[in-house]
Amino acid sequence: MALAEEGVRVIATDDGPLGDLPGCRTIICDIRDEFGRDSVLEACPEPDILVNHAPGPPMGDFRQWSQDDWQEALNSNMLSAIDLIKRVIDGMTRRGFGRIINITSQSVRAPMANLDLSNAARAGLTGFVGGVARERRNADVTINNLLPGLFDTVPLRRHVEALAKNSNATERDVMAKFAADVPLSRIGRPEEFGATCAFLCGRRAGFINGQNILIDGGAFPGVI
Repeated sequence: MALAEEGVRVIATDDGPLGDLPGCRTIICDIRDEFGRDSVLEACPEPDILVNHAPGPPMGDFRQWSQDDWQEALNSNMLSAIDLIKRVIDGMTRRGFGRIINITSQSVRAPMANLDLSNAARAGLTGFVGGVARERRNADVTINNLLPGLFDTVPLRRHVEALAKNSNATERDVMAKFAADVPLSRIGRPEEFGATCAFLCGRRAGFINGQNILIDGGAFPGVI
């Protein structure tokens, strides 16, 4: 929505209709498989902006995960994004403009316990982007990563609901605990994340490249 409000013609992907979003067309597919990526690039063969995001893998004990579990996580949160970058970056360079944003996670800066599948896959994508972003290009083409902390989204609400059931707490109590861990004493609003992404996609952000931009309200306790 933030991109559409800036006049961008948006092609979004999801496993079901997103509803009526002005300026946005939805391609129903699984972006994690090659057919899904073919479908979206057929609808938008020469994108000026690519925003990569896919569902994160589950929590759990790494001792219980099979080779297939690892492959699925890597495909979802690293390989599918790399494939899309490979497919669009040369066209962006020829046309002289391009913005690639990968939505990863705060876990890239601070890996979280029991999220080893996500920690590994997202760190792999981050390492790949760090190299490719620094290839010499005589064009206004940038690649950056956005690292969200806690935002008030449907997945977070589902997570809160599950935690509340397992801990005999209320959803309000769980959400309050999450907010208490953030220096701003609240979780993020989706429109704040969207605005940051839209800025990075604009021409005024043309000198920001190869960066991992943490959006977490100051929860990560680091200087750099």
